[in-house]
Amino acid sequence: MDQIVRQLTSADSAGDSVADDADPDCRDIAFTGTFEAVNEYFQRQQWSDGLPIVPPTLEKIDTFLQFTDRAADDVLGILHPSLAAASVWNVAVIGVMAGCRPQYMPVLLAIAEAMADPEYGLKHGGSTPGWEALIIVNGPIRDQIGLDHGQGAQRPGNQANTSIGRFYRLFARNVPRFLPGSTDMATFGQMFRAVLAEDEPACADMGWAPLHVTRGFKPEDSVVTLTSVRTTSDPFTTAGESAERHLDYIVDWVKRMIEPYQSSRGYVETHVLQLTPVIAALLAKAGYTKQDVANYLTKHAVVPAHYYEWSMMQADHHPPGATLAGLVEKGELPKAWHLSDDPNRMVPLLLPQTQWLIVVAGDPLRNRSCIYRQNFKQGYATSKQVQLPAH
Repeated sequence: MDQIVRQLTSADSAGDSVADDADPDCRDIAFTGTFEAVNEYFQRQQWSDGLPIVPPTLEKIDTFLQFTDRAADDVLGILHPSLAAASVWNVAVIGVMAGCRPQYMPVLLAIAEAMADPEYGLKHGGSTPGWEALIIVNGPIRDQIGLDHGQGAQRPGNQANTSIGRFYRLFARNVPRFLPGSTDMATFGQMFRAVLAEDEPACADMGWAPLHVTRGFKPEDSVVTLTSVRTTSDPFTTAGESAERHLDYIVDWVKRMIEPYQSSRGYVETHVLQLTPVIAALLAKAGYTKQDVANYLTKHAVVPAHYYEWSMMQADHHPPGATLAGLVEKGELPKAWHLSDDPNRMVPLLLPQTQWLIVVAGDPLRNRSCIYRQNFKQGYATSKQVQLPAH
């Protein structure tokens, strides 16, 4: 209670702030002062991510608004838990703060639209697994704004990859207001991720469709895909002449990354498999499409029945005494999970509906792959087309 009283009654003396007699207009000046004072004020208001922000002046915001045909007050959706509106205006404000260039505005709007889509499930963004979004960009916009897709592409450094990734976390903090310790109850949490852009020239060389085409868009469309990432594998190495040898080792990592209780609870997920061009080209040369690779992972990821049952009983995921036989009998799992009572029989790890988003990116000379594990229906894979202004 003492903390609440102090927050409601203390005066701010670090600079000049606007009185809050009424709801502020979007063009009201919240604070004036030096760069250092602005950052200190934003930090106290919990508007910053702990790193210095670019002060969102009206002049800078208006520059961002020149890169969209939408009105500044257009609402993209209402976001939980704050129930605040995601608008074109606050996308521009956060874009400035994150250090984005104005030319990134169409991509930022597509990200905000995905966040506002109920199917994405942003309202669960403060849950204890502490998942973070992975942003994947495809189409001509990738090259137009200078996104990197090669060696070290997800390292901080490239302005487009880094600042757009930071935009997501700053937007989640400031509009839906996910704040650690109150609305964000992540057990550990994760840092924001640099954007993952697909190496579409490499896909074209090997005859593979880029991600956005596999999700129903046209090759010439620019598309943003968001998905939650609960955890990430090592960038593991595979070797050998046959495609199957590489795939079998990827399957081994699938079994390391994903717990059986997830499919026992009926969670249908969409995980990401990132392949460097050299691995993808080897698989393509052997006749595998992206869908073939996805099918291979789902089919060959099998575990012993006794381990599956042990996993599904951990952390009270099922009532005491629950068995695979019982779940199959109740129709909660397909028959493939109970073809016999042998505790050593192999059963599927993943439901047949499991999807894999396969993205080609990274160092073209390295034989490495990486798995991003999605978090249930929280941050479910959602794609939005980037809309460029008419000019």
